[in-house]
Amino acid sequence: MKAGRDRRRAGALLTLAAVLLGGVWLDQRPPAPLASEPAATPKWPQEAEVTQRFEQAVVMLHARQYEHAATALNRVLTLAPRLPEAHANMGYALLGLARPRQARAFFEGAIELRPDLANAYYGLALAWEAEGDVAMATGAMRSYLHLARSERPEHLARARAALWEWESRRGGKR
Repeated sequence: MKAGRDRRRAGALLTLAAVLLGGVWLDQRPPAPLASEPAATPKWPQEAEVTQRFEQAVVMLHARQYEHAATALNRVLTLAPRLPEAHANMGYALLGLARPRQARAFFEGAIELRPDLANAYYGLALAWEAEGDVAMATGAMRSYLHLARSERPEHLARARAALWEWESRRGGKR
């Protein structure tokens, strides 16, 4: 019996030593990147350029430099033609350039690629309004409000105000 206990004690001590050494080894390793961090190398050849041009376009849209934004987005769409956010942002650039019919086509393209892209419906509503079709603008804005669960409160307030105005213009028709 004494030999059995010695083996168990030796096994337990050996297991404890292995666990401690493993912990020390793991502590010395550099941390692995988090899943939310971007990969160091692009997943596809032009990914870095797409990201850079897209970010440039967003800055230009906020600065109301619509022609420059459209140029950057044109390159993004050449490299990544199925990127719905690029289609939506091109729609906003074209709205800024007072080209609502072309803008509408880009918003509709974004919605085809990703039917739950709320801001594409918002832009589509603005494009329809610019073309004078308040009924279609109202429908698109209702879709936006239905999908816009995590949008900023000021965007939701503007959308509700526009919807109220359009419905009032139409005589409250629903």
